[in-house]
Amino acid sequence: MRVLAAAVATMAGLALAAAPAQAAEPQGKYWRVKTFITLEHMHPLGSGYTMMERRVSVDWATPDGRSWTAYRPLGAYPKTKRDEEAWKKDGSPTSWTYRTEGMKISLSTGPGKGWVKKQEDRPIALMLGERPVTFEELQKLPADAAGLKRRITAEVNAWIDKSAEEAKTTAPGVTKKDWLDHLDLFVAESLTQLLYRNPVPQKVRAAAYEALRTTKGVRDLGQAKDPLGRTGHKLALPDLATDKQTLKQQIVVNTGTMTLMAQYTDDAPAAGGKQVKGQDKVEAFVAGWTNDEPAVPDATYGK
Repeated sequence: MRVLAAAVATMAGLALAAAPAQAAEPQGKYWRVKTFITLEHMHPLGSGYTMMERRVSVDWATPDGRSWTAYRPLGAYPKTKRDEEAWKKDGSPTSWTYRTEGMKISLSTGPGKGWVKKQEDRPIALMLGERPVTFEELQKLPADAAGLKRRITAEVNAWIDKSAEEAKTTAPGVTKKDWLDHLDLFVAESLTQLLYRNPVPQKVRAAAYEALRTTKGVRDLGQAKDPLGRTGHKLALPDLATDKQTLKQQIVVNTGTMTLMAQYTDDAPAAGGKQVKGQDKVEAFVAGWTNDEPAVPDATYGK
């Protein structure tokens, strides 16, 4: 869930009551977020074996709101030993091309060329949820856990109000209660975004982590390694259960820098439902300030 729209009317008073973080100067030209993704390819290949895909995407944002995005496929590999054996029996192919639902799909065991481009269609790169904000606004977010949680909860409630109003014409059977039933999850997801997506002061990230730990439904899973071999603290976010599926999310946080290191997403079907390939994924994050100019990512996972 990504938080939308402006805050509710009470937010101004809440923000004044909370302790603001001290405004900080950028520690580089760009706030950069690298995301290394591993997920199951959506269709069986060859004689029916399953491949795992690795990808990397990178986002750069400047304090004045400009942004760039880069992407590179890093290659595929068999999911299990049985898949590897079937792949080898097929002659160990290194590339596949097929069509599904009118789209041409290509996959390779080797990395692709990748690309990088400036985002011209975004009004501003810096967001609080999906609400455009300035760098200065991000620096002034509350630096205490209670105040930040009130602010983020107000943002989520504003998004719910807007979504429920829009649903009156787009999905008449949906009510505001359908969102409110999952309020704790939406707040937890929004606090998680502050740990990597936004260039906020470290004190704000620390407040977000403490607020996250006290959010209803969040479970502490102790120390854990992330996909890049880094050690952090693992938390489970509240589950999102519907009659069709159950979304489970776990995160690993570097409690030194207070940045998100990894997120695990398990999108399981409800009883009797069909598993959809490509929904489960593992993401590893490297977020921070840099002076390096936007460029095509390296062809190596984790680099």
